[in-house]
Amino acid sequence: MNALTYTAAIHSGRVQLVSLRQKSLTVARLRVLLVAAVFVAMAMAAIVRIGFLGVTGSGRAVTSFEDALLPSRGEITDRNGEPLARAFPAFALWYNPEALGEDNPLVRSPQAVAKELAAIFPDIDETELADRLAKGKAGYLRRRVLPEEANKVQAIGELALELPKETDRHYPQGSLGAHVLGYVGADGHGRVGMEAVLDKQLLDPATRGQPIPLSIDVRVQGALEDELTRGMRATNALGSAGIVLDVDTGEVLALASLPEFDPNHIDKAGVANMFNRVTNQVYELGSTFKPLTVAAAIDAGTITDLGRRYSARPYPLSGYTIKDSHDLGASLNTPEMLMHSSNVVTGHIVADLGTKRLKKVLVDLGMNERPHIELPAKGFPLWVGGDWPLLRGVTVGYGHGIAVTPLHLASAYAAMVNGGVWRPATMHKVEPGKAPKGRRVFKASTSAKMNQMLRMIVTYGTGRKANAPGFRVGGKTGSADKPAGGGYNRTSVVATFAAAFPMDRPRYVVIAMLDEPKGTVASSFQRTAAWNAAPVVGRLVPRIGPILGVAPDSSRDVDLSDLAPLVPQSKKP
Repeated sequence: MNALTYTAAIHSGRVQLVSLRQKSLTVARLRVLLVAAVFVAMAMAAIVRIGFLGVTGSGRAVTSFEDALLPSRGEITDRNGEPLARAFPAFALWYNPEALGEDNPLVRSPQAVAKELAAIFPDIDETELADRLAKGKAGYLRRRVLPEEANKVQAIGELALELPKETDRHYPQGSLGAHVLGYVGADGHGRVGMEAVLDKQLLDPATRGQPIPLSIDVRVQGALEDELTRGMRATNALGSAGIVLDVDTGEVLALASLPEFDPNHIDKAGVANMFNRVTNQVYELGSTFKPLTVAAAIDAGTITDLGRRYSARPYPLSGYTIKDSHDLGASLNTPEMLMHSSNVVTGHIVADLGTKRLKKVLVDLGMNERPHIELPAKGFPLWVGGDWPLLRGVTVGYGHGIAVTPLHLASAYAAMVNGGVWRPATMHKVEPGKAPKGRRVFKASTSAKMNQMLRMIVTYGTGRKANAPGFRVGGKTGSADKPAGGGYNRTSVVATFAAAFPMDRPRYVVIAMLDEPKGTVASSFQRTAAWNAAPVVGRLVPRIGPILGVAPDSSRDVDLSDLAPLVPQSKKP
């Protein structure tokens, strides 16, 4: 190769090298531009998506990765965000007899293994467990195992005892509000209460990331359950029920049925206590109906003069005699009738009003249908259709011959004291200004007059033990014999106090009911509502009033000056 050829070869190599470098740079630039274009496209897509969501308000789509991070079931809270029901990771104890792949699934005897498990879980039946292990059938031995318990099970050293991780439903408040919440069954679906009502929403990946607030306030719920338990134990009652209801929105601030159950641990005793006395059990609620009857008569114009006197002597009617529990004198006016709770005078008021008008008011108050609330367990009232003869109208007027739930009564009282508008009860938190319109049942003027008389009953009448200084409580007692064998059991009563506060501007209705209270030292050996249900309300209101924004104020009260002359001091019980 001569010098010229050599030089040409070197030059050609350099040209090729430059060409390769240019190609490499071009490819690199194209790759950078491509990556940049992808990022720009992704950014633009994100901006467009954000803009779309901002304009339409549509919910986000949940990816499988996001879904994996969500709890398996949504959270339920009270109205203030306090957790009532949560899902959290937990262990279960599973028996896998094929773990060793041999005929004998256990290293030691079933009796020895059962003994060690019983030491970890004292509530396990050791004999029954040993028999189950011996049969070699796979299945759950326990659905809820704490981490420290899981460590002890692993220390036993049996491979057949497996500890799979599962999601458990936990109720951090224990049995508080059990009848409101219900529980989650082994199949992962809600049972009984709001767990059942909200089941689909709680399981939906698109919504379960957001807690669902109920209308309940855990502080009010706790106080209600505490006072009902105290009243029930003091009188040896079979059970009790209570509700606190917002009169303007229908929101249930507290609802209790006792005895309660623990949704964290469902056993036979818990199953027996799941029946909801507030929404599912119907009762004859006695004299708590008398204010509703008076309100109907005032609204209809058959009571225009509260001072008008009615005979209080036994009232013969259709082969029966309407009478009072004791002699109340020759005559009573309407305020005195409510203070002394006279069946006889109520009968005369119904006779003037007429059964058709009384029945219509009760229908308008929803007494002829199941209570309006989201909870699934709702009792149907014992209601008679068709035209009512006067005798039936009279007995219904003082709370017999008709059986409804305590929730029916709460909603009716809310309508009577809030200006006359009936609204359905709800377990959902109602945003300000979003309360249902409802339907008018009473005139506003009738409601104002009834508020005076309810306050008067607590000030001077049978409801005095419900009086809470500064809270202006009003209400009515009701003590009804329980039906039995085609008649009534004169030794078994349902004692109820239906109340509202503060009566100068009612905001809340409170119902307290005791099922078959006994005459004890705590109730001065009396079984009537004046001695056992009314004191429950008297203790409860001062506890929940400040929580609900009602501060005690002894300088304020309902003006009773126009009623005072109708109930002379000598006539006040």
